[in-house]
Amino acid sequence: MKIAVAGTGYVGLSIATLLSQNHEVVALDIIEDKVNMINNRISPIKDKEIEDYFKNKKLNLKATLDYKEAFKDADYIVISTPTNYDDVLNHFDTSSVEDIIKKVVDMKLKTTMIIKSTIPVGFTDKMKEKYNIDNIMFSPEFLREGKALYDNLYPSRIIVGSKSKEALKFAEALKEGSKKEDVKILLMGSKEAEAVKLFANTYLALRVAYFNELDTYAEVKNLNTKDIIEGVCLDPRIGDFYNNPSFGYGGYCLPKDTKQLLANFKDVPNNMIEAIVKANDTRKKHIVDMVLSKNPKIVGIYRLTMKSGSDNFRASAIQDVINMLKDKVNVIIYEPILKEDNFNGCKKIKNLEEFKKQSDLIIANRIDEDIKDVIDKIYSRDIYIRD
Repeated sequence: MKIAVAGTGYVGLSIATLLSQNHEVVALDIIEDKVNMINNRISPIKDKEIEDYFKNKKLNLKATLDYKEAFKDADYIVISTPTNYDDVLNHFDTSSVEDIIKKVVDMKLKTTMIIKSTIPVGFTDKMKEKYNIDNIMFSPEFLREGKALYDNLYPSRIIVGSKSKEALKFAEALKEGSKKEDVKILLMGSKEAEAVKLFANTYLALRVAYFNELDTYAEVKNLNTKDIIEGVCLDPRIGDFYNNPSFGYGGYCLPKDTKQLLANFKDVPNNMIEAIVKANDTRKKHIVDMVLSKNPKIVGIYRLTMKSGSDNFRASAIQDVINMLKDKVNVIIYEPILKEDNFNGCKKIKNLEEFKKQSDLIIANRIDEDIKDVIDKIYSRDIYIRD
């Protein structure tokens, strides 16, 4: 088949790489540098498996800036453009997704469109009605930053929001490209598939918030967080995973997806969903209070990225921590991937040793080997020294 993929972020590039093992894939992006990098088999995002596949696998993959070239004669058009959450309007900004849909409609194509971008519940049906089309469906992705291709190669499940032959065929193409033998395929309604994505990510946010609040309690009451977590998580119904305290959940998905789900609950009774969103803000305020209680004059922020193996710091919890700190103390930042000399009014220190020397206190969401030599200066809630 020929498959077009619109958008080459974590979702789009990992799917394009996966499918190009067995099919002709044309990836569409609006940034020329990214297109050139993909065509030269240089990954524009940090992902170990994508980098490996670009270097060592024979992929039928090319990238283009021309949407007509990408969409012409395609059997499927996968839409994986970004949908950021608009805090003013209280919903996802789905304009980039709709832009692709409109282009396909204007080209008078009957090609099946697969939305992989995260969208509000009911969006797919809304597009069907607005453009009088039926050739569109939603398929949620469940990927981690830095491990996007890995999670496509070993998927927990494959879900498509349609029970049609086209939906099953697309699901089988994803399964075909994976390395996992027993992959469960679920075909369901579009609204149910949209809800699965939001509820799944909100549960993950709930788990992060839960162990963060456990850690807040332990820190305030001077208890051993690790002992409590181990005692709790040895219960097999809870499980010893996804339980390392942090400064709060952040990144591409959890902040915006929890807020979108809460917006979808507008006319539905709820307590828990709203509490998850509020708990993340409470945690960041607690982190700031603990830092200020140590009376530092210069606070160093070690990395804006919040987890190892990622080059993304969009909506990272540390940004809100910085905003709350910078008017009270001098804040400096060490972040190698940051190109600018300043971030949000705070000076970037390029040299790590100089950064460590200047900082009275270093805030690190995750501790690594580069700063273990100044462990006495570090404030972190990284109990397990891992993600």
